[in-house]
Amino acid sequence: MLTLSWTITEAEAHQELKEFLKARHISKRALADIKFRGGLILVNGREVTVRYRLQPNDTAAIVFPKETPSPNLTPENIPFGLIYEDESVLVADKPAFMNTIPSREHPSASLANAVLGHYRKHGTESAIHVVTRLDRNTSGLVLVAKNRYIHHLCSLMQQKHEIFRTYEALAEGVFTEKSGTIEAPIGRKETSIIEREVRDGGQFARTRYEVVRQFPAYAHVRLRLDTGRTHQIRVHLSYIGHPLLGDGLYGGNTSRFTRQALHCSELSFQHPVSGKEMHFLSKPPFLDLL
Repeated sequence: MLTLSWTITEAEAHQELKEFLKARHISKRALADIKFRGGLILVNGREVTVRYRLQPNDTAAIVFPKETPSPNLTPENIPFGLIYEDESVLVADKPAFMNTIPSREHPSASLANAVLGHYRKHGTESAIHVVTRLDRNTSGLVLVAKNRYIHHLCSLMQQKHEIFRTYEALAEGVFTEKSGTIEAPIGRKETSIIEREVRDGGQFARTRYEVVRQFPAYAHVRLRLDTGRTHQIRVHLSYIGHPLLGDGLYGGNTSRFTRQALHCSELSFQHPVSGKEMHFLSKPPFLDLL
């Protein structure tokens, strides 16, 4: 079970514990879960109510209750790239051709199934809380929270654009500019439940790109997203005439690659508990094929 503790400073003293916890984004619902589902609210090692008035140098602690995974998610013993893990978060390197979470078309063998199998193997009592998802055929780094509260903190970070991801891709054609910004609204294509397109009335979307190396017929490109729309990189690069190699859905050549050549190669964020700067790198597997 996740335990968080704080030593109360002079500036934080003389307020009720519930106000202190509210400032740390622990909601009334979370407090109810703690109270009724086996968690603990402690000050100086003793159980208290949230109306306890804090004193300087008190040690306040929250023991979050055990979490039960969804009964619809089956733990599976599937190898995956475990990059980092602590009691709060896990970073995985997802291979291509693996869903991040199960879908109707692929109800098993997802990264979520694999991570839950890892939890079961090591006695981790946690549900699956995926923070950053990737398309089935996109490979790379994925952030998973190991507790509902940690997921909430990560979601707040996402809203403030404080979780940074860099992608690398192989895009068709010769780029006339070494770097640029694509700003074009994205919406669902009317004739498809999967495909997206640049369209009037779509959601605002902005992608920044940099050409790492130009080849005769394609380029190695590094990308950063200012927004997180579905298929954003794939749609934007196709829109400017540079579809990803292997991306048949958006006009890319599939003779050499059987999936879009897109990889999340860098993930950076401030740890939601310790505040430590976290930075992870992963090499795109398709670069070895050049």
